[in-house]
Amino acid sequence: MSKKTWYALTISAILVAGYAIVQYFILGTDKAGLVQLKLMFMDLDSFWYFMLFLHIVGGILALILGPFNLSTKFREKNWKRHRVIGIIYMFGILLAGISGLYLAFFATGGIIAKIGFGLLSVLWLVTAFMAIKKIKNKSVLDHQKHMIRNYSLTFAAVTLRIWLGVFILLFGYENYVVSYMIIAWLCWVPNLIVAEFIIKRKLKQDIVTDVHESF
Repeated sequence: MSKKTWYALTISAILVAGYAIVQYFILGTDKAGLVQLKLMFMDLDSFWYFMLFLHIVGGILALILGPFNLSTKFREKNWKRHRVIGIIYMFGILLAGISGLYLAFFATGGIIAKIGFGLLSVLWLVTAFMAIKKIKNKSVLDHQKHMIRNYSLTFAAVTLRIWLGVFILLFGYENYVVSYMIIAWLCWVPNLIVAEFIIKRKLKQDIVTDVHESF
């Protein structure tokens, strides 16, 4: 990963995490824009708010720690620190993924949005599980592939807000439900496609490196 890409990921992650902290923990959950819009369509009980809390806490942990775990330089400097951060990251994914799966059933935008966010949560958990399984089997390259995929899904927290702003600007609040139905897929599917391109490029670079080292 290039320095520019790493800085872009990290700054975007910190900005969105900071926004979430201000919105949900300083101003109050009911003051958050997404919650206010949801309250226009349904009543929310205390368990929903509890699951939202877990989702936000887990998501913030994963969003901020992810870029450090993906950094080769950071990993090579201190393997033990990388491992500790990885464990905390996975704990965040577990909290956010399970709670996200629950929250998906209440997604604004009907069944299409529910499936979109539900599948996001499932893939989020599956890629995390596969990353853990591969590193336990000492398959470092496969572990890195799944971590790239996993963080691309984590980064949906950023792309969702970008797309939400774009759609509201273009189509207004009156079309919010339809917009959110589309964004439920748009916030993560392109991310995953980009992740696959990054993985393929990484494989090519590794092959070239191996060829050079063999001479």
